[in-house]
Amino acid sequence: MTDAAPMEQLRRRRSEKWTTHPPDVLPMFIAEMDFPLAPAITAALQQALADGDTGYVNPHDTGAAEAYAAYARDAWDWEIDPSRTSCTTDVSVVVVESLRRLTAPGDGVVVTSPVYPPFFDLVVEAGGTVVDVPLLDDGREYRLDLEGVDRALAAGARAVLLCNPHNPVGRVHSREELTELSRVVARHGAAVVSDEIHAPLTHRGVEFTPYLTVSEEARDHGIAACSGSKAFNLAGLKTALFVTASDRTTRIVRSLPEEVVFRTGHFGALATRAGFTDGLDWLDATLATIEGNVDLLRRELAAHLPQARLRTPSASYLAWLDLRELGWGDDPARHALEHGRVALSNGPAFGPGGAGFARVNLACAPDTVREAVARLVRAREVPAGS
Repeated sequence: MTDAAPMEQLRRRRSEKWTTHPPDVLPMFIAEMDFPLAPAITAALQQALADGDTGYVNPHDTGAAEAYAAYARDAWDWEIDPSRTSCTTDVSVVVVESLRRLTAPGDGVVVTSPVYPPFFDLVVEAGGTVVDVPLLDDGREYRLDLEGVDRALAAGARAVLLCNPHNPVGRVHSREELTELSRVVARHGAAVVSDEIHAPLTHRGVEFTPYLTVSEEARDHGIAACSGSKAFNLAGLKTALFVTASDRTTRIVRSLPEEVVFRTGHFGALATRAGFTDGLDWLDATLATIEGNVDLLRRELAAHLPQARLRTPSASYLAWLDLRELGWGDDPARHALEHGRVALSNGPAFGPGGAGFARVNLACAPDTVREAVARLVRAREVPAGS
């Protein structure tokens, strides 16, 4: 198990999570971990500082792609050719630059709400038009609406922006779903950009399937966006990977302007290599803590706030809360913040399917989970609209 840093230390951090709200607010919204860095990453960064190694990145010789490829082979039996990868700043850049080259201005790009809110803006930044095909929800689990995707592509959309695993619902799409998706996309001559940033945080006993492994069609038309930033809490260090598996998509990535590659963070590349090479024991221990917090949250809600329903994730440290029975309106996070002083992620920001929901971050100490539920209980005592 990985222990969270003490609260007094966390309050000294200057990241967005700890500077957005006043000190009386418990921040559980943005996707940052409360854990110390993996020792291997700390050592790599300290050595770089000691050596004064703070110059320009050499994006063609970081070791990050090789480290991720070795990890992917061992974790998912995915054979990545590092020569078909390219570094850049972050997954958002992978998404935007890939879509710019896979689609024409004005083309429709399918997103599957409720989904990571920046997806909507990234499609527009890339010059596309958002086409929302919401996930199917039977009240117990979510899944891709493949018939809906088929209709959207038949109507003219040219790409699918896939979230795999899916943020915020924690769904790990099955190999069968992804294989069928690849066939649907191929039938329409479209493309897929697969955001796989949460893949290393797939919970134990669950099988993650990289999109580029499911079929020849997927390898031909897909680009994967990969990073260690969520697994190792490296978002501020800025490194992600374009991963391709066909000559066509490799040429697309190699056609990127040189500056897209040279914006890679030097410290991010060092940390990514260290994490995927020597930080896996830390990652396993961190996953154990996260899974324990999921179970703890379920028990705490059942005991103290049964009106709140936890949609149990199969990946990531983010959990999707159904708070509709509390009567806190479309954006229950606002009520929780105002009356419980706990900051959750705004459900409607994830798309129409987020009304009445909120996302909570469980990469924290168990006591933080208990305190969050206690604050939600206090918020329940205040009528909505008060």
